Parts: sequence; structure tokens; C-alpha cells
Amino acid sequence: MNETAFVVLPQGWTLTHLPSTGSTNAELRARALSGAPEGTVIWADEQTAGRGRQEREWKSGGVNLLFSVLVRPDCGLAEAGQLSFMSAVAMAEAVERVAPEVQLQCKWPNDLLGQYGKLCGILLEGCGVRSGGLIDGVVCGLGLNMDWKPEGEVLYPASSLAREGADTTREAVLSAFLDCFAAWVARWRAEGFAPLRAAWLTRARGLGGPVTVRLPGETVQGTFETLDADGALVLSGLPEGNRLIHAGDVFFG
Repeated sequence: MNETAFVVLPQGWTLTHLPSTGSTNAELRARALSGAPEGTVIWADEQTAGRGRQEREWKSGGVNLLFSVLVRPDCGLAEAGQLSFMSAVAMAEAVERVAPEVQLQCKWPNDLLGQYGKLCGILLEGCGVRSGGLIDGVVCGLGLNMDWKPEGEVLYPASSLAREGADTTREAVLSAFLDCFAAWVARWRAEGFAPLRAAWLTRARGLGGPVTVRLPGETVQGTFETLDADGALVLSGLPEGNRLIHAGDVFFG
């Protein structure tokens, strides 16, 4: 049976479904560098070399949803990084559409959480810079735990849609995600980051509460005040005043 027949694509987008690949991001990045257009999607049943932020291993098993989407943003580096927030919001909306009993929260900078732990991770990778420093392509990779979650040593507790009580399929989630994501790409180009930032903040885990941020060589504690206009975490309650955090591992409480 051709599962891709049950995935509804935005107009003009293409989908390749692979039984196995090292990394959907690596596969799509190679195609992007060879000229693949925006809206190219790679979906794999298995990743043998999946990666997360900071080159961490992304473990996969069971029947989970592993895919990458190519965007040709033609913008600066800071703006291209906003595609991480877009990916998170689109996935939260998609899950709410097909499994309304599950409410996902966005965890800065690029994770989605359910009641019992992390369900989805996001990894952006650039693929080419145009004249003037404009980013030519960004691969947005997502891994969503459907019926399986890693056990043992993980940075954050993990969950799955099945654990959260959802009864849905990869095809339904992927179809909903691509529809939501394409709509957000169009809106982002027309209206900028502000609407996307607002949508992310309505789902933000820990907003207004205490957080601990682990940085290279430093751990900082404060209050998760908001996101700034570019997506940096604004940490308040520090002796020196507010501090912008552009990358780090966030823990709540």
C-alpha cells in the first residue's frame, strides 16, 4: 500500500517517502543543494543517524513520524531562525486538529511537550547563502513520537502521542502539519514574525515563571519574561537586569 497516497500536500509541494535513511535532514539538504524547490518533503520510517541540537543523537523506533521540509526563505540568518518557532506552532496546530484531546506546549527554543514529557524535537539546517548574506535554503527537520519514546538517559523526560491519549496516524498528522506550515510560511512572508511570535507565546511552557538555563560554562536562573522581536528568550530578575538568551537548555522551576 502506498502510504503517501493518504498524505494531502499543499499545492505544488512534493513528498518522498523512504523506508530508511541516515537522516531526513541530510537527505533533503543534499537535494536542496542540487536545486530542489521549496515545499520538498522527505519522510522516512526509520533514521539510522538522526540528530538533534548540538549534534545530540535523535533516537527513533516504533511507528513515529520523522520528516524534513525545505523552505527557501531568502532572508537573513536571524529571520531564518524563526522557522523553528513556525515548525513548533504548525505541529501544535496539526496535533490539535487531528487529536484535540492532546494539548501541546512549546518549549524554547525548539521542542514540543505534552502532559507527560517531550513529544517532538525540531532541527533547522541551512543549505546555501546568496549574495548579500541571504539564506537560500533551510531544512526544517521534525521528529514526533507517535507510539514509541526513548527510555533511559535522555536530557528531558519523553512522551508519545499514544501515551498522551491520542488515536491518530502519521499520515493524518503529516497532512495537517504541512497544511498549517504552508499557511504560516505565507503569513510570515506577508506579516513578519509578530503573528507567529504571538501564536508561539500562547502555547509557551513556563512563561512568566522561574527557569534555569544551561549555557556553555554557565548556568543562569531567572524568570521567563517573554520572547524578544527576533525570538530570543528574555530572562528577567537578574542582578544586571534583563538578559537575552539566544541558545541554551531550559529547565523549569
